[in-house]
Amino acid sequence: MLDPDYQRPIRSRYFDALELVWLSTARRLGLTLRRDPSIFSRTDGSGLLWLGPRADLDPDDTLCQMLLHELCHWITNGIETFHEQDWGFPLMDGDDPREFASLRLQAWLADLHGLRGMLGPTGKYREYFDRIPVDPLAPLDDSPEEAHIVTVAIEAIERSQGAPFQPALGAALKATAALRDLLLPFEVDHLADDEEEGLPSLWTR
Repeated sequence: MLDPDYQRPIRSRYFDALELVWLSTARRLGLTLRRDPSIFSRTDGSGLLWLGPRADLDPDDTLCQMLLHELCHWITNGIETFHEQDWGFPLMDGDDPREFASLRLQAWLADLHGLRGMLGPTGKYREYFDRIPVDPLAPLDDSPEEAHIVTVAIEAIERSQGAPFQPALGAALKATAALRDLLLPFEVDHLADDEEEGLPSLWTR
């Protein structure tokens, strides 16, 4: 017989596996994530990182990809910029070469585990990211601007392989690739909620 007054105790909470990996990585690097509908992304120099809520993101945006992009900003600008608002980036300057160097760093890190298709940036900078060659340090043209971007990216790559970013960042990318490999066989039989949408799963990228 069932007790009519029974109330099931809640002893745990479900976390998306990929979000758990990257939320833990953020914490290991001294960052605490917060969601705010009035903010797309922002840091204040205290270790707080705000991102917009899931409902405001595009269908292929993930916490993983957005956090990786923010970490690439931090790495590119230098370890000391942890204590600067928005890693010291002038948000209104769309032509800052450090932004494009961050994109090259993002591609290089993703390529270590075959994840470039999954871990591209959101927004307008995706156009540049998608033009980065197979070699993420190959310039797009012979301009001095591209040469400077590549130089900054090379410095950022070297920085990304040391403390405080490793081993946490490498472990997160490795875990992301492992999750991808585990899930790919199940994508064959997956049916989207909206079959008319026609978008494949991000895990297949």
